[in-house]
Amino acid sequence: MSAEAGAAQLPDGANDLVHATAVVVEHEAVDAADVVAGAPTQGIVELGAIGGAETGIWELRGGTVTDTEVDELFVVLSGGATIELLSEPGVAPEESPRTVEVAQGDVMRLVAGTRTRWTVADHIRKIYIAAE
Repeated sequence: MSAEAGAAQLPDGANDLVHATAVVVEHEAVDAADVVAGAPTQGIVELGAIGGAETGIWELRGGTVTDTEVDELFVVLSGGATIELLSEPGVAPEESPRTVEVAQGDVMRLVAGTRTRWTVADHIRKIYIAAE
């Protein structure tokens, strides 16, 4: 199954199904400014919007990258990652960084403004629900 570029896989008004572990996710190099180690690639397949929140499948392969998060809830479909929470809104600097290991089946919430470092040995594929 291949995602049509730019088209939501689960559009509004349609009762439909996506086999999230089988969807082909096209990859591109991560922006060099965000790369810490390796030669990571990433890709996104847009699923559609629910109640104004974006949903999609995101995959990262082979490396370490940094990011500043939006409000997000995600479920790991396959693979895993070590996520360092470098700075977190509302958390004292002396309590950071914290490290979280995520693997298949895990559900995690990320708060907008959290600065993260993702280390992925092989890959991580997740379904996310995100709002700006």
